[in-house]
Parts: sequence; structure tokens; C-alpha cells
Amino acid sequence: MTPFQIIARLNAARIHHSITSIRDDAIMIDAALPGERWEIEVFEDGHVEIERYRSDGEIADEAALTELFAGFPDAS
Repeated sequence: MTPFQIIARLNAARIHHSITSIRDDAIMIDAALPGERWEIEVFEDGHVEIERYRSDGEIADEAALTELFAGFPDAS
């Protein structure tokens, strides 16, 4: 599937998405759905890799930010 076909399907399904690049040989399409996020990478050679992240439904309050940032010492 080409990036254009993927984007057309996301648009038709009204799934919010953005397009970025984190590698020289691929583009990434980030799709956001309620409780789920997809990272779809389309490479120059045409192959597609997808990582899917699902929420367990647990909702935290602002205090969780301290814990999240503690894992990244450079993020003071």
C-alpha cells in the first residue's frame, strides 16, 4: 500500500493523522484513535511497518508527570 492509499483510507475513516519522517528512507504516518495510536512507516522500497499502542484505560492525574519525567533525566 502506498502512503497516498494509507492516507486516503485514514481520511475516509476520519482518523486523525500526521506525517513525519524519522529516517532518511521512510515516512511515518501517526494515526490517533480513542485509546489507541498507530505508527505506520512506509519505506522507499515499498514495505510497510506498523507499531500499535493501546491504552489499558487507566487515567492518571497530573502527579503522573513527575514519574514520567523521572525516566528522562535530561527533561528537567
